[in-house]
Amino acid sequence: MITLFKNIKQLVNVREQNELLRGKSLASLPTLTNAWLLVEDDRITDYGPMDSIPENLELVKQIVDVSGCFILPAWCDSHTHIVFAATREEEFVDKINGLGYAEIAAKGGGILNSANKVAAASEDELFASAWNRLEQIAKTGTGAVEIKSGYGLTTESELKMLRVIKKLKEKSNLSIKATFLGAHTYPQQYKNNHQGYIDLIKNEMLPVIAKENLADYVDVFCEDGFFSPEETMEVCTAAKQFGIKTKLHANQLHCSGGVQAGVNLDAVSVDHLESMDEDAIEELSKSNTIGTLLPSAAFFLRMNYPPARKLVEAGAAIALATDFNPGSSPSGNMNLVLSLACIQMRMLPEEAINAATINGAYAMELEKEVGSIRKGKLANLIITKPVSTLAYLPYSFGENWIERVMIKGEFV
Repeated sequence: MITLFKNIKQLVNVREQNELLRGKSLASLPTLTNAWLLVEDDRITDYGPMDSIPENLELVKQIVDVSGCFILPAWCDSHTHIVFAATREEEFVDKINGLGYAEIAAKGGGILNSANKVAAASEDELFASAWNRLEQIAKTGTGAVEIKSGYGLTTESELKMLRVIKKLKEKSNLSIKATFLGAHTYPQQYKNNHQGYIDLIKNEMLPVIAKENLADYVDVFCEDGFFSPEETMEVCTAAKQFGIKTKLHANQLHCSGGVQAGVNLDAVSVDHLESMDEDAIEELSKSNTIGTLLPSAAFFLRMNYPPARKLVEAGAAIALATDFNPGSSPSGNMNLVLSLACIQMRMLPEEAINAATINGAYAMELEKEVGSIRKGKLANLIITKPVSTLAYLPYSFGENWIERVMIKGEFV
């Protein structure tokens, strides 16, 4: 199947080379005005200005006139928890009524609430609900996504979640990476026996995960009251022996040492970063580790937003993601993330788009396949409705400005 898009107002993020963007380069967003784009099967095969459009179009099966519209690479959402058994809107109301995290947890809420519901759900039930969420995020422009476990907290339930993610990988058109987050919190029975649970992860969970090839990454919630930097290092070092790379939840609630732990572990990314001091910013900026910012989580929890401007100015590489989960960010809409990044974190539209596309691809090690308009990359595309400028996209935060989405050469 060959599809030709013509009269594209602007073809956005056109790159001949892959590059992880940081500092001033994050604001550089190459575009091609009045363009055409050719897609063959699941790949981008060619593009150029309209005055160079191919004359021999006999093999083109579908010609799409997108006059007045922009075409962007689909979003790369590098941090989600979309495999879960039930939503938690009752906790949403508790938060409105002033209850804090500890009080909600004491009522049986929080991560342990989701873990209990995952334990009671079948693999088929978890797959069906996660599949629906994948379809939803595809319609809002996401073409690549990382999915974490972490609502299992037992060997049986963690493996169940990871097997669901593996099945999603096999059946979905989206590019998916799987992350093992068994170290999300300590189960109640291990509350006073941290080493016992870490040993369970190391000796019981990780060998099966490696044998069945269930995870691309390991993740740990490195935070005061959860996993200390030392405990984090122990879990990730054990995973590394199985060839599993590190991503971390870091510095969400406190300056927890999570960023430094991630840098020491050569983590692909450290995510959240709502609580950052100068030392953490400097450590991250000197490293190859990507800082993934999750503004919709800060929005939902009424927390301080990550210091995006300081991170950019310090030269850190940053990405944007949704943190889609039932407790602290019940939305997988990357368009909202784009707007929050600009409105609340003062990122330029160009910076936010780069952070949500090519840098997000790097945060999943998918930069060779997705994240920019380049010959040979997957045809994961967002086609906008007719709009005035690129800045209109984050500016018009309540509007659905997406006309169509293409994933692997097929319209969603």
